[in-house]
Amino acid sequence: MRPRRHRRCLATVGVALMCGLALAPATPSSALHDRAFLPVASDLAGKPWVSVTTTSAAETAELAVDDDPDTAWLSSRKLKQSLALDLGGAYDNIRKVEVVFPDAHGTYQYLVEVSSDGDTWNTVVDRSDADRPGRGEEHLVTAPGIAYLRVTITDASPGAAIGISELSVWNYLRDDLVLGADISYADQNTAQGLTYFVDDPTDAADILETVSDARMEYVRLRVFNDPRDERTGAYLDPDYQSPERTLAVADRVVRNGMGLGIDFHFADSWADPSKQAKPTAWRELPFDKLTRAVYDYTYENVENLVEQGTTPDKVAIGNELINGFMWGGERTQPWFDASAWCGSCYFNTDPSFVSQPGGGILWDYWRSDDAAEQAAYDAAWDRFTTLQAAGIAAVRDVSAAYGADIAVETHVIIDNGRVDKTLEFWDQYLTRLNAKGQDIDVMAHSYYPEWHGTADHFEANLQAVAAAHPGYALEIAETSHPANDYDGRPVPNSPYPKSPVGAAEAIQRVVQIANDLPDNRGVGVLVWEPANYQEMIDWDDSAWPAVKFHDTIKIYGDSDATHVLEDTVHRSIRFKDPLRLPDTVEVLSMADGSVAPVPVAWEDVPSSATSTPGQLVVNGTTTYGPVTAVVDVVRRPLVPVVGR
Repeated sequence: MRPRRHRRCLATVGVALMCGLALAPATPSSALHDRAFLPVASDLAGKPWVSVTTTSAAETAELAVDDDPDTAWLSSRKLKQSLALDLGGAYDNIRKVEVVFPDAHGTYQYLVEVSSDGDTWNTVVDRSDADRPGRGEEHLVTAPGIAYLRVTITDASPGAAIGISELSVWNYLRDDLVLGADISYADQNTAQGLTYFVDDPTDAADILETVSDARMEYVRLRVFNDPRDERTGAYLDPDYQSPERTLAVADRVVRNGMGLGIDFHFADSWADPSKQAKPTAWRELPFDKLTRAVYDYTYENVENLVEQGTTPDKVAIGNELINGFMWGGERTQPWFDASAWCGSCYFNTDPSFVSQPGGGILWDYWRSDDAAEQAAYDAAWDRFTTLQAAGIAAVRDVSAAYGADIAVETHVIIDNGRVDKTLEFWDQYLTRLNAKGQDIDVMAHSYYPEWHGTADHFEANLQAVAAAHPGYALEIAETSHPANDYDGRPVPNSPYPKSPVGAAEAIQRVVQIANDLPDNRGVGVLVWEPANYQEMIDWDDSAWPAVKFHDTIKIYGDSDATHVLEDTVHRSIRFKDPLRLPDTVEVLSMADGSVAPVPVAWEDVPSSATSTPGQLVVNGTTTYGPVTAVVDVVRRPLVPVVGR
């Protein structure tokens, strides 16, 4: 059950003569034409964490993965030469490999092998008897656990350059990577009488039913201890996001067939990196009693969820914890200047909130040479992890008591330019937590480009975190991108426009980041409040109280590939010779890994198109998407392989 990415390609293409121009690599195609967006897929070969080795001419190895077919790794030796990729870990859903060779006149014979350990190799492509000239071929494969991939050129035409111009290894979205959202406002939305639809207003329904029908798989719900207005401190009525009301919303989530996540804020209002106020009822508890309160509260509320038949898949002990949680006397008040947006927040100057120690982290003392400051830093970490361990122990104890399988996650951020701080967080946190006899299952991070940098920057940071702490799953617990443009200003650090398509592509890029983590460690991506924050809502076509989702919501149904198409064909012909393109290409079913031929309807190519040496791009169509033929029109004779 899942969604994934797939932008519909509606182009009808003409023949292009590209004499000498570089051809951009084709995007993998894999879906039927009723999809709005392309499936999530990415070429791993050029990723920064992937290393390339060769049997000779190592100095040019990177040219085989530089996204430029006009450059090449060229072996300094003849034949039986190999280029191998170390992918940095295993991948279960690599489904396509493309090899492009440097010489359009030649015929290349080769093997593609894969390995899980770099020692034992299995052949997935055998072209050791290839007899057709051309620069390359796409191959559809099914081989879970690929950590290494090797191409060995076994033979080639006399005079053909021995090497590889481009090697592409396409990783598709795994079915066990969960796509979901935080939809905690579902309670308010329903209470207001709102219904939601995607295409047809007559289908308008409760928001959780609508997103489930759109193939969302998982919903996270935040929980406030005793919900209060963040500014005035007044208790909310109704008490949305309270533990009691969360039970009812959790039941709706599960009845709609989605997984359930619980995000305990351990606060009465928003807890995030800028503020982590204790629950009001706990603000003056001595530290030992605060620790006990965390355990009891967590146990009681997780147990209530289990007993009503809504066992959560995952529980977070706190929200965006980079600066700790339940701040106490270690954090001097005020936390905000009087003129700041939260200067009037109820906890900002109330001394009772800092009358006892809490779980704040004293980052100002990190790396301090002052012994007293370093001692305070260590003590703050000890208190924070003691409180965390209490909450985690409660989840583990409920799981044991009821035979449940509930994962525990810890959720932080990676500030733009501050991956060092996040790495320190995880080093301190996991070491101290383990020393207290507890551990977590999932390391979770938020990603908003305006705060956390470009997607490439975030990907590099997340890879650094993953490499530092193997053995943990990783989730992108919050992300978002505007689908509506209210101010005409671009989103900082984002190349994507504020539009339904721009939002979809931005979110799918985040999904790609999670999916590309080595060893299949990415387990999920959650959009934060898609109906309320940077909303996926088409207000122009909504008729209150029936609210229309933009097509952006279709990423949940389109991002999974159902089929993978051989969508690029390479051919070489002598100029003035007639062009013959294949009647079929191959398509792989993701359901069972089977590969079958599918007919191609090619556009007409005028006979004059092959009268001059150069490169032709011919477009075709199949029932599974578009196909491109890259045709090298050459002057010299095409040379077959001579047996040797």
